[in-house]
Formats: sequence, structure tokens, C-alpha cells
Amino acid sequence: MTTQRIIDILEQGQVGQRITAKGWVKSRRDSKAVTFLVLGDGSSVKTLQVVVDEAVREAAQLQLVGTGASVAVEGELVASPGKGQTVELKADKVSIYGLADQETYPLQKKGHSMEFLRSIAHLRSRSNVFGAVFRIRSTLAQATHRFLSGQGFNYVHTPIITASDCEGAGAMFEVKANTKDHFFGRPAMLTVSGQLNAEALAYGLGRVYTFGPTFRAENSNTNRHLAEFWMIEPEAAFFDIHDDMDLAEAYLKALIEAVFAERRDDLELLNSFVDKDLIKTLETTKNATFVRLTYTEAVDILLAAQKGGRAFEFPVAWGSDLQSEHERYLTEEHFKLPVILTAYPKEIKSFYMFQNDDDKTVAAMDVLVPRIGEIIGGSQREHRLDRLEKRIVELGMKLEDYTWYLDLNRFGAVPHAGFGLGFERAVMFCTGMVNIRDVVPFPRAVGQAAF
Repeated sequence: MTTQRIIDILEQGQVGQRITAKGWVKSRRDSKAVTFLVLGDGSSVKTLQVVVDEAVREAAQLQLVGTGASVAVEGELVASPGKGQTVELKADKVSIYGLADQETYPLQKKGHSMEFLRSIAHLRSRSNVFGAVFRIRSTLAQATHRFLSGQGFNYVHTPIITASDCEGAGAMFEVKANTKDHFFGRPAMLTVSGQLNAEALAYGLGRVYTFGPTFRAENSNTNRHLAEFWMIEPEAAFFDIHDDMDLAEAYLKALIEAVFAERRDDLELLNSFVDKDLIKTLETTKNATFVRLTYTEAVDILLAAQKGGRAFEFPVAWGSDLQSEHERYLTEEHFKLPVILTAYPKEIKSFYMFQNDDDKTVAAMDVLVPRIGEIIGGSQREHRLDRLEKRIVELGMKLEDYTWYLDLNRFGAVPHAGFGLGFERAVMFCTGMVNIRDVVPFPRAVGQAAF
């Protein structure tokens, strides 16, 4: 007999159909004549109620089974008198795969704090909230590939081990082998971005994107930072900053549409237990035309708010990077819409960004959304060789370290652009979770590398 996922049983099963279901016991309730098991298998937040009569219960030694145990049940689907379900399974056979000691199993049917669940990351995917989060994470990953492929982008793999510091920030993990000399003949690090390599591939393939792990050795213990995280980075030849903004807005909306289409039950659970405004925020973002304005215009708005008595922890000044509180003010209080900021001061942005004619700003763009702040950062890339070389030198970097990158613009340079989306921030936005450690199965952060 074919084993079916519980979500398929609930959505497609017919009364009178004989099935086999397998999963973990979410709860158990006994009466004199029958036992009720609530079974989940991770396919959905929905569960299957199994009714086991006294004879089957005794034969299966069901007295040993408690929350967390894994079982297989066989029987017939019958109409359910219970609320929220149309069918339940009347079992005539129960097989026990694995028991869970009720004295030590940590996920009993009660509320658990996020801090506690973080300490048992190897088990927390069995909880309702984290099951929903990780299913949504899967949907967002699949939607990424569908959207970018549909836009003509080729999926490429860029190095995890690199000798190039894309961001010029220096906060990188060095890779060392247990040998006397450098294994790669020079210092090598874990990548902070696949962008530079993606640019090289875009110069041959036109449109490419990466989706892979990146690493930052920042000694930061906030709820927004990880040492290991995933990035989606599209790069396109013959794109300018306006094409880049259009792609970013369409991509973010496509992610939200996929979650609504495929994970509505999970969204509703998270809307009830994590963020009461989650669905409203996502719907507003999906249906909105994103506000577009320059960094300078944004600073003027923030300065006016500050002058009017709005308190910010970090003072606002032209030339300083905007903080999360500033980004959230723009999206949550001033516009009440997602915002795309452009034309940032070149002194606070990376060397590879296209320099505007004012010689003060670059063609950068950040997509800001409520509750998260920056969710996408990108730019038109500098393709004019003389400008690029000059900027590298101005920042104290070595031209010889970027010989291959400079070659791209020696031979057939074209305008091109791209962006990076921090995947975990997108998952936070689409789930309502407030700590980035709660949207990745096994988080890696300062002092945390267990599991």
C-alpha cells in the first residue's frame, strides 16, 4: 500500500479509501474505548487525526506511544465529526517505528520560547512554528529559481574559496590548510559575495545569478547578523540602475506571490502566533508600487522628522550610512510602503559601483521594506576602466589584486548591473520572525557553531 503525505490525504483523500500514513505523534488522548492520535509528517502544518479502538490499541502496545513517537497507521478514511477536518483515519493496524521518552522529550504539547527552541535546533523543525518557517524557506528558494530562470538568467556557481575581497571590508574568514605554505599559493578566504565572479560570467552569458553560502567574520551578536548566510546575486550585461530596480521589485513580489500560493496555511499560523500583521504587510508589499527616491531626498525627510522631534538613536547626516531605524521610519511611518533608495554617497559604497556625474554619488540602490529595512542592495557596476582603476587606488586597494576583474573592462566593456538579496532576511520578511537565527536551520554566529 502506497504511503501518502498527510497533506495529500487531507486534500485528496476520500471517505472509504484505505490508506497508510506515517508520521510523528503530535498528541495523544485516551478514552475508555478508543485512543485519538494526532499525526504530523512535516508536509504541512495540518495534522491527521487517527482513531484507534481498544482491540487495535492493545495489539499495537499503544500504551508505549507518546508525543514525539514515530508510527505507521493503516486503515480507512471516515467522515470526521471534528472541527477543521473533513476526514480522519480509523486505524486497524498501528506499527511503532521509534518511541520518545516522555520524561526527556523536550517538545511536549505546550508553548516553548524561541530561546529554548534555539538550544535544540536539531529538533525544532518538528514544532509548528519552525515547520512553517522552513517550509516557507523552501518555497522561497524554489520561487527564486523559477523567477530568475523565467527572466532569462542562467544559474551559475561561483567560488566559496576566494582571494578577492569583494566588499573591501576585510571581515573575512581565512582558509588555512595544515601545511607550511599557503595551500593555494596565496592567502585565501571564504567568500563574502559571488558578485565579481558573476560579473565575469555575465560578460559571456549575458544574464546570470548565483545562489550560495557567503561568510562574514564580523563580531556581531545582533538579531540581524550571521557568520554564514545565503545570498542570491543576479548580474546582467546591458542593464543600468533602472533595469536593476525593476528586476529587484519584480523579484521580491514574485517571492511573496509564491508564498501566498503555496504556503497559505503556514502564513496563517505565523500570522496568529508570530506577527499579527504578517499577511497584511505582505499583501501591501505585493500590491504596491515601490516608492523611488534618492538618498539625499531620504536624508532630507529624516532630518525634517528629527527636527520635528522624532528621536533616532543614530543622528542623521548626509554622508553617513542609514541605519535600520532610519530605513524603517521611511517604510513604516513616512511612506507606509516599500522604498527603493538610489544615488548614495560614493564614500560609503564599494569600489565597483558606477560613479555618477556629480562625482559625489554612485548608481547604487537599496530596497527597503517594513520591519526589516534593507532587504536588497545593488548597483550599476562601473565599466569605465579609468574610473574603476582610480577608485581602487583611492581606497588603498592594490590594482594587482584585481587584474582579472579589470580585464573584464579592458575587453568589450558594457554597462551592467546586479544586486544581492540576503536570503535569510527575505525569509524573515515572509515569516514575521524577528531573529535571523530562527530562519536558518542551524545558525552560525559569534560563539555558535553547534549541531
